[in-house]
Amino acid sequence: MAAALEAGGKPVYSDSYKGVVLGLLVTAYTLNFIDRTIIATIGQAIKDDLKITDTQLGLLGGLYFALLYTLLGIPIARLAERFNRVSIISAAILIWSGFTALCGTATSFAQLAAYRFGVGFGEAGLSPPAHSLLSDYFEPKKRATALSVYSFGIPLGTMIGAVAGGWLAQNFSWRIAFMIVGAPGILIAIAMKLLIKEPPRGHSEPDQAPASPEDVAVVAPAAPPFSFFGELKELASVAGTLFGKWPVVNMVLGVTIASFGSYGAGQFVPPYFARAFGDPSGHASWTWLHFLADPNHPYLLDLAKIGMITGIVGGISSGIGTLLGGVITDRMSKRSPRWYSLTPAIGLAIATPIYIAAYLQPSWQTAALILLIPGIFHYTYLGPTFGVVQNMVPTRRRATATALLFFFLNLIALGGGPPFTGWVIDHFAQFNFNHPGGHGMLASISAMLGGDGGTISFATACPGGKAPVGAALEVVDHCKASLKAATQSGIIVSVCFYLWAAFHYLLGSFGLAKALSKARTDRGEAA
Repeated sequence: MAAALEAGGKPVYSDSYKGVVLGLLVTAYTLNFIDRTIIATIGQAIKDDLKITDTQLGLLGGLYFALLYTLLGIPIARLAERFNRVSIISAAILIWSGFTALCGTATSFAQLAAYRFGVGFGEAGLSPPAHSLLSDYFEPKKRATALSVYSFGIPLGTMIGAVAGGWLAQNFSWRIAFMIVGAPGILIAIAMKLLIKEPPRGHSEPDQAPASPEDVAVVAPAAPPFSFFGELKELASVAGTLFGKWPVVNMVLGVTIASFGSYGAGQFVPPYFARAFGDPSGHASWTWLHFLADPNHPYLLDLAKIGMITGIVGGISSGIGTLLGGVITDRMSKRSPRWYSLTPAIGLAIATPIYIAAYLQPSWQTAALILLIPGIFHYTYLGPTFGVVQNMVPTRRRATATALLFFFLNLIALGGGPPFTGWVIDHFAQFNFNHPGGHGMLASISAMLGGDGGTISFATACPGGKAPVGAALEVVDHCKASLKAATQSGIIVSVCFYLWAAFHYLLGSFGLAKALSKARTDRGEAA
């Protein structure tokens, strides 16, 4: 058997072991998104405490996290093409978990921003090597499903972060919330290092024949020697695949634009529920038993209940969609590979009007019930897109492909989405404050584009979105009403980006079968 291994044989990994690997990576990605997105749930508490604008809140959840996250993703991915991917992931988890805990010690906007840069620095080391690992553990026909399961960490982490963050912020403080959610990463990093083995590159490609048990050490083929120009050539080759092929570039644009709207809207969904349906005292007196007894009563929400509602509703909906996206696509792609792109196109187009309907509801009960539906269609885009990217490149370029995709996606979507939505909300709040009374969203946009935003500064009149202590009751109500309507409008504007993304996915379906077939041929696989 040893001779067979030295001759190039590959280890056999059982389905149960691959399940353990996938489970640990999903757990790591879940922690990744808890630490990344918890700021959305506790954002209102941060805004009240530090007296910041929604644009600044968007920067904390977006650009200040995304900048190092995107810039470091590519060099870390190049390391992952050459060195042990499990070690890179374990170190990354320790770094981002530590900086998340440090966020709880921040006493100013600048300090919190600096720690968010650190969180982004650590989180850059997860997905590129993780995608590469999963592509070596799972063969092409199961790859979209595996990557969809991995992507399940997004809704799961968002849900847990919302529920836990809201409860901790309500019962302790937003600082304690940061500190506690950062701690579990240490245990997961150790478990990853002890339990996950580094598979040979290209292990699960069709031309590789497993020959030995999973517990036998295998010497992987040596990586090509390092050179600066060689690295640039590798990056150029991957960029040519992602941005030089019609179906792939349209899918990349689709995932980027959809994520831009998703990150932007998602950052302000918990603040919207707080502003539209929240208890001004911050301590809603009702319990869930009261609600079940009389669900039509307009009960007010505190941070814990907001986290529970937005986390569970969003988590269930988007979680189902994320898993279904991969499963449906892997099945439908047997008929035609075009379904890798058609599935997201159809899902996003269906989800958009349902989201808009939800945020136009006058009660949080109705809004929450409607929000159980659209995520099932919306999040079908993740697994198919990641699967196409992995299937389009050679085995030693897969981490790089993910990093380059994430560089483009996250710098624009994660870096720009939340600040854009916050900026839109700030401008709507300014307009609403200067123009009391009901205004249609389109009419308000038209007036603002015409330069009629108003002369009174909303940020000055309502610091942190609230009237100053001792202000007249009408000023208190006006500040609240202006911000509530502005937040609703800002979220709806962001949700409309899904239709734009759906159009690109539709365009990407043309020529996709031919592109995937050529990629297999170039790798020496049977079409």
